[in-house]
Amino acid sequence: MKIGELITLISKQTGQSVNQSLLAESLGLTRQTISNRIKNESEVTVSELQRVEEFFKINVFNSVSDVTFIDYYNDVFASCGSGSIVFSTEKTKLPIPVSMINGYSKNKLYSMINASGNSMSPTIDNGDKLIVEHWSGNQIQDNKIYVFCYNSEFFVKRLCKNLDEIIIKSDNPEYRIRTISGKSIAELILIGKIVATVKQLG
Repeated sequence: MKIGELITLISKQTGQSVNQSLLAESLGLTRQTISNRIKNESEVTVSELQRVEEFFKINVFNSVSDVTFIDYYNDVFASCGSGSIVFSTEKTKLPIPVSMINGYSKNKLYSMINASGNSMSPTIDNGDKLIVEHWSGNQIQDNKIYVFCYNSEFFVKRLCKNLDEIIIKSDNPEYRIRTISGKSIAELILIGKIVATVKQLG
């Protein structure tokens, strides 16, 4: 759902004329930011939809036709730094507009986890929520961002595959490029590909 469409939806549900200024207030943004996002046809994030629901006391998700419910693992942290441990596997179901998910298919399995660390900044920041398309055995797509387990720790990095090695890259230039080769490649367990990032607010 785009920002402009959200204004129309809120106006319809509340019965009042909602303008850019009021939407900006509900999201903690400036009116100019909302105006720019309308011009750029920017998509609304899940966090923003939730904030709108709380502010206007409406149910936005029931009005979005194409929604999928995915498992959100609140206490699972995939590190964008030096590695992070899974604390628990408790999960809840969250409604996600399918338009947010890159290459969405009802035949694929998705889940949402949290990002920890800054090695993938500015693409992924500490505290962002990541939607993962679970691994189905396809070839690694060069330079895509994956979540994987290595040495019993979870990571989020860009991966590239050569004939006999896997290159692990961070978006933050302060972190060096690493490679895994030989028998060590078998120790890397792919969990899935990152297909959407829900940016933290405030």
